Amino acid sequence: MSKATVGPTSSTTNPWILTTERIVIAGVLAAITIILGVVPGLGFIPLPNAIGNATTEHIPTIIGGIVGGPIVGIISGLIFGILSLTRATAPFFKDPLVAILPRIFIGLTAWATFAALVRINRNMAAVIAGLVGSATNTVLVLTMIIARGYLPTSIIWVVLPQAIGEAIVAALITLAVVNAYFIIQGRVIYARETRRRDELPY
Repeated sequence: MSKATVGPTSSTTNPWILTTERIVIAGVLAAITIILGVVPGLGFIPLPNAIGNATTEHIPTIIGGIVGGPIVGIISGLIFGILSLTRATAPFFKDPLVAILPRIFIGLTAWATFAALVRINRNMAAVIAGLVGSATNTVLVLTMIIARGYLPTSIIWVVLPQAIGEAIVAALITLAVVNAYFIIQGRVIYARETRRRDELPY
C-alpha cells in the first residue's frame, strides 16, 4: 500500500492560486487536450449511437484537477469544452451549454475527490478521482442534453455501457499518470524503504 504524501493539491499553498508550477501544468495539459481533440480518433472516438462519440478528451482535465488543483482543472475543462463545441458533428454539441458548461466541473470534482482521499491512500484516491471525473462529464452532459430537449431520457440506457467503459479507462490512465507525476516530483518513495531520500542510491 502506497503512502499518501502531500502534493500540489493538498499542500499549504492555496489551491485556488495559480503558481508557476500550476501554470506550466495547465500549459502542458492544454497542449495534450488540443492534440487529442484535433487528431482524428484520439480524443473523440466515433461510435454508431445517438451521442456519436466516445471520448478520452476528459482525461487531461481529470489529471489537471488532481496534480494542478481546481484552477488548472477548470482551464483544461474549458479547453476541452471549446474543442468539443468547435469540432461538433451532433447538433447538441454545438450548444455551449452542452459542450462547454459541463466540462468546467470535471477537474473540480476530480480535485475535490483526490484531495479528500489522498491521505488515506494515493492510488485509491487517483482511481476514484478518475471515476468521479469521468462520471461528472457523462452525467452533466446527458443532463444538459435532456434538459435542453435534444434527446429523451431513454438515451441514458443507450449511453450507460459507453460511460462505464470511459470511466474505467479514465481511472486506469489517471492512476498511471498521477503515480508517474508524483514519482518524478520526488513526492513518493515506494515500498518499504526507510532511508531518507538523499541516502538512496537512485
